This record gives sequence, structure tokens and C-alpha cells, in this order.
Amino acid sequence: MKKLRLIAGVLVLGLSAAACGGAKVEDNSAAAPSASAAGSAGASAAGTVKMAINGWVGYEASAAVVSYLLEHELGYKVEKVTLAEEPSWQGMESGDVDVIIENWGHPDLKKKYIEEKNVAVEAGSTGNKGVIGWYVPEWMAQKYPDITDYKNLNKYADLFKTSESDGKGQMLDGDPSFVTNDEALVKNLKLDYKVVYAGSEAALIKAAKQATEQKKPLLMYFYEPQWLFNQVKLVKVNLPAYTEGCDSDPKKVDCDYPPYDLDKIVSKKFADTGGKAYELVKAFQWTNDDQNAVADDITNNGMSAEDAAKKWVEANTAKWQAWMPK
Repeated sequence: MKKLRLIAGVLVLGLSAAACGGAKVEDNSAAAPSASAAGSAGASAAGTVKMAINGWVGYEASAAVVSYLLEHELGYKVEKVTLAEEPSWQGMESGDVDVIIENWGHPDLKKKYIEEKNVAVEAGSTGNKGVIGWYVPEWMAQKYPDITDYKNLNKYADLFKTSESDGKGQMLDGDPSFVTNDEALVKNLKLDYKVVYAGSEAALIKAAKQATEQKKPLLMYFYEPQWLFNQVKLVKVNLPAYTEGCDSDPKKVDCDYPPYDLDKIVSKKFADTGGKAYELVKAFQWTNDDQNAVADDITNNGMSAEDAAKKWVEANTAKWQAWMPK
């Protein structure tokens, strides 16, 4: 919940609030073959893989590397379909999606689409360790040392007021489709704050940079892995410790987010008939540093997703060769 992705100069994946509100897969017609697949006469000889692209650049980094290998090493054509998280799962039922390359938890969707509908299956860990939480700029933690304890947030609520927070402190979230318990947390922890949606990962990144550069107060939802931590110092706020089941009722959540072992989800049909493409997706596993390096090239170094993937692939032959079907 991912969970997470959107700005001038930063890759925009374009998830809309409408998509978050339950838009169906059929509403998203932007699927298109990648440039390399479209330009290669034999690229589709092995078949087509339909990969969902969720709205954060870390996801796209993983998708770019796997897509590059599918196309250039195995001869597949990859269609990338830009979708929010839940519609991506719906796509496995409708046949519009074969692969979700980075899933942040979603036990409710696993229950529905894996256990009940039997249209999706788990395809193993990505190797990435996900952390979701509340963050403030490092300068705030230094100036107000006790602000990183949620019990003291009400004392500082006035610092975070904005024109959108209705006289309360602002808790800034990203895209409404991201994995988030923040409205429930604000209510159940009796915090004098209002959750305001910035609309995208890019908007969160822009806010974090401005808060750091201009010494502007900011309390925000954010997550790792994310290249931004290489550039901006953020400090995590300590919410009540996560315990198994403390978030089982979305309306009663009063604890921190769990640690996430990010995983891959594929359609049951793709698992049964995807052949070498499925074997590669299942074997794909890398680190947070790997993902951040590709995401940084896409976001900050002016590289296309394919070029960033190519750069990583050329520099990490031993890693990706271990994923290739035998």
C-alpha cells in the first residue's frame, strides 16, 4: 500500500482520482507496446506480456528491468497498462493484466482474487523491503525533538495548518489509491489533523523538497524504497507499534504500518501458460538499492525507463542472468 508511484521533471504515471474511485480496467485504454518491442520485427515471436504499471517510480523501475529482459533476452512483446492498484487486480480477472510486479500487501485483494476467484497467484518476493509511515523533515526533528512521538503531534498541530486543512494540522497523503490507514489513524489516535491528498507521488516528493529547502513544516505519508531518501533527510514519526492483526479492521486501525516484504502477483492463466516469461517474473529479485538506482535515473537523470533499465542490466549481468529460465 504503493503501498505506493507524479511533477515537472519527475516521471508522471498519471493515476487519476477517478481510477482510484473504482474505475474499471476497460476505462484505461493507454496500453501500448514498449518502444523496443514496437521497433523489433521479431519481438513478439514469443508472445505478449501485459504488465500493470502502478503510480510510483519504484514500481516502474522494477517493471522497466523485467520488461527489458523479456523483450531483449526472451523475445517477448510487453504491453504496459497504467492502472491504480485495485484495478490492476481486476485486470487479472478480465484478462487485461498478466503481471503486477510490485505488490504492497493487500490481504483483502489476495483473499478475493487468489483464494475466492482463483484468477491470480503469488509469484514470490521482489526482494524489496517496504516501509510505510509518517515523516517530517529532519530539521523539524532537530528543532522539536519530541515531534517524532505521535503523542506530541497535537501540541504542534498549528505548525501544520494549511488552507486545505480546515483549521487543523495537515497530514499530507499522496494518491488516494495508495495503501494508507491515515484517516483512521487520525481519528482513532484522536489527532487534531486532517488528511489532505496531494494527488500523486510526485506531489509528495515536491512537498518534501520544499519543506527541506524552505524550512516549511510538513507531516507526510511516505515509504521506502524510494530514491528521495538519497537526496532529502526525512525522519519517521513513531506511531503505536504494529502488532499482528492491529490493522485487521480498516476503520479501527490505531497502529503503525506493518513491514512489507514486497511481492509479485500474476494471473492464474499467466502462471499456467506464460512459459519462460513467467519463469523470469517469478525468479526476479533485487534490492532496494538496485531499485533506487534505476528510479533515480528515470526521475532525476533524464533517462527513459528503457534506457535506465538498459544501464542497470549492462552493469549487473550476474544478477539478472540468475533470473533467466534454464
